[in-house]
Amino acid sequence: MKRSNRRNFLKLSLASVIGITVGNKILVKPAHAADLPQLTEDDPQAKALQYVHESPDSAKVCSNCALIQGNDGDEWRPCGIFPGKAVNANGWCTAWVKKP
Repeated sequence: MKRSNRRNFLKLSLASVIGITVGNKILVKPAHAADLPQLTEDDPQAKALQYVHESPDSAKVCSNCALIQGNDGDEWRPCGIFPGKAVNANGWCTAWVKKP
């Protein structure tokens, strides 16, 4: 079972990287968080990465993750892992990486 979850995570990660790379070349104007739909916890990719809107650990939140994009202070911001969706700045997922 763990092997299957790892495979799903790797597939979703690779698809996200490809989507971001291709998406950046296609977009004419940059996407703003206000223009993006909010990621739901029911989204298949969110479920695969155990995304939640409220992090169980206040030291590990989307706003201090290296993958978050957009302006500091915004409640909903774009994320490199979930292209085309905005995540809650207080959220968390298993792809969380501390900002350098």
